[in-house]
Amino acid sequence: MARMYAKRKGKSRSKPPLRTAPPEWVAYSSEEVEKLVLKLWNDGKSTSEIGMILRDQYGIPDVALVCGKKILKIIESAGLAPSIPEDIGRLIEKAVRLRKHLELNKKDIHNRRSLQLCESKIRRLARYYRDKGKLPRGWKYRPETAEMLIAR
Repeated sequence: MARMYAKRKGKSRSKPPLRTAPPEWVAYSSEEVEKLVLKLWNDGKSTSEIGMILRDQYGIPDVALVCGKKILKIIESAGLAPSIPEDIGRLIEKAVRLRKHLELNKKDIHNRRSLQLCESKIRRLARYYRDKGKLPRGWKYRPETAEMLIAR
């Protein structure tokens, strides 16, 4: 499939090895992994950062294989779920940074285009998450209130 805003094709996604059980060299039980996930979440790490930390520092290649639940499901079951999904939150952070940059550099047309693309991605993702029920029905992205949305 081609890229959304470019005329070139993209690389196909890599696929992780097909596993149904955790590797035998993982030394952590599912309860210990859940405690680690919640501890890292309370320290202010995002779900993707938690996955990388568990992989690199604790030797846990896949939380879903060890616990039977993904990282976000563990956080949601503890009642600590974020108000907006991580990917749309990162895009909103990027849009806020671009708006601040454009306030100082009004003639930067390249970054103005970048802001337009970013905000269109936010709107498209918001429509998807509203349909899936992860965002409320009336949720709408507004640049004026975007900075308040990303505060955790």
